[in-house]
Parts: sequence; C-alpha cells; structure tokens
Amino acid sequence: MTPPAERVAASCEAIRGGDRRALARTITLLESSRDDLAAEGQAVLEALVPHTGRAVRVGITGPPGVGKSSFIEALGLFLIEAGHRVAVLAIDPSSPVTGGSILGDKTRMERLARSERAFIRPSPSGGTLGGVAQRTREVMLVCEAAGYDVVIVETVGIGQSEITVAGMVDFFLVLLQPGSGDELQGIKKGVLELADGLVVHKADGELAEAARRSAVHFSGALSLLRPLTPGWAPRVLCASAHTGEGIARVWEMIEAQQRALTSSGEAQRRRREQARAWMWSLLDEGLRRAFRSHPGVSGRIEALEREVETLRTTPAHAARTLLAAFLER
Repeated sequence: MTPPAERVAASCEAIRGGDRRALARTITLLESSRDDLAAEGQAVLEALVPHTGRAVRVGITGPPGVGKSSFIEALGLFLIEAGHRVAVLAIDPSSPVTGGSILGDKTRMERLARSERAFIRPSPSGGTLGGVAQRTREVMLVCEAAGYDVVIVETVGIGQSEITVAGMVDFFLVLLQPGSGDELQGIKKGVLELADGLVVHKADGELAEAARRSAVHFSGALSLLRPLTPGWAPRVLCASAHTGEGIARVWEMIEAQQRALTSSGEAQRRRREQARAWMWSLLDEGLRRAFRSHPGVSGRIEALEREVETLRTTPAHAARTLLAAFLER
C-alpha cells in the first residue's frame, strides 16, 4: 500500500496539474465522515494552501424558481469563452434517507459540465446551519489550487444559508424574479443588506418590461440601505440566461467591485476577516462534537432531552447538568 505521505504528494501534483478526477477524489475525502479519510483530505488541503487565494469567489442566491442554475450556467459559459476556468459548488439539500445530494450530479448545468474548463460539484448540505455544506470553504480552496480562477457558490436559497455564504465570498449576488408585485419577494431585508449586487433574472420576452420596472423598484429599496462595504454601492441589473442579455454586464459589475475593493484595501480586509471567522466556526464544530462524544455526557443526553420535552426539568437545568458533566475532571 502506498504510504499516505506519498499519496498526499501525488494528489497535490495531480490537482495542480488540472486533474479533475484527483480534485473530485480529494473533495470526497474532505467530506468523508471517516476520520482516516478526512485526515488524508486535510493533509492534501494543507499542502495546497500556499497555492490558493487567487480566485474571484462569487456567491449566488435567490428564491426557488428564480433560475439560479440556468443563470450560473450562462455566466459560467460566458466566463469560459472569455478565457476563465470556472468551478461551481452547488449546495444541494441533503436527503433524509441517504444524506446525499437530492438534486443530483451535474444534471442542472449540462452544457457547462461538458466543458474541460469547468468543474461542477454538488455537495449535500449535511444538515448544517442554513443548508450550507460543512466543507464548502475547504472545497473552494482546493478548486483554487487546481487553477480555477472563478469559484461560484450556489445556495439552496432558503433559511440562513445566504448569510453563511456571504461570509465566505468576495461578491454576493442575489437573483430576483420580475414583476411579482412585491419588491422584497420573500427575500429578507437582511439578505438585501448583504448583497453586493442584485440581478432581476428572466428579463426576456413578455417579462422584459416587468423586469425593468422591478429593477427600478429594487434600486429605490437599496438606496434606503446603508452600503455594506465602504467604496462600493450595490447595483441592480437585468439579465436573461435564455437570451444571454445582461450576462456580460453582470461580470463587469463583479470586476468593478473587485477593483474598487482591492484599491481601497477592503478586499484584503474581508479575506482576513473571513479566515478568522472560518477558524472559529471550525472550533465551534469541534467543541460540539467533543461535547456530544464525552463519556460523561453522551449517556445522559437522551434522558435529559426527554425530561425537557415532558416538562420535568427546564432546558437551563438540563444544559447546566450536561456542562457540569463535561467539565468534570
């Protein structure tokens, strides 16, 4: 059997050489629930870290039915035509039966998936907060090391996933439906406050005029919000994946934001802040896992949960009991 160190070195060389199969294998290791496989994936990631950080990271969200996948495919094809290499991390809901992705592999972006300059990876959310895949940040770094200079993260568009994704990307884009009659369309104000740009999608055919009116309404709504990032005021555009209209302008907006943030130093500050937040997120995750597996805690959780559910004790008392058991020496 090949020693792990040699496998790690071989994987790193293959990934940096653009081997998509090696990239997919490493992502599978990172997502594995087996400690030995996950450790090997982490070893590969550690070796690749010096070769990361040079991609533009774009998060894309929107309500169900807005056409996220078709928009991402159109944007990805445009970027490839312009000479970029594009990785798409599509965070799918997890199946309650298998724990795997419900939406399947590459079924929603068939044209983009056929390109040698694209890599599409659906990842199950794994039940993590807001539906954001647990290892998305790590997968993003591996893709950057493989030479993908644009990494797109697609959220499931529900819950708190938008907030989490906004905290790991350079540009956070919100897609919106035209002509719904409701300016916020179920999108929380907090999500709009996080947006670096809004795009009214499906702006073609009979919906073209409605899309233009919606863009005006959303521009007005944004003008009432304080810009999230110094030196950049979010913009509202119309686009259509069906016709391709507006796709180039969306990328021009992203490039303009990147130039503005880089010249002001905000881009570097944002990346540093994201790395620090990632560290604490991993620490919280590790502490939660250690807490639940602690011998003095694991055997008492189920009984205390029943006592809380049947009102025989308070949640506060149960929590104090478990914490005391965890802190016993």
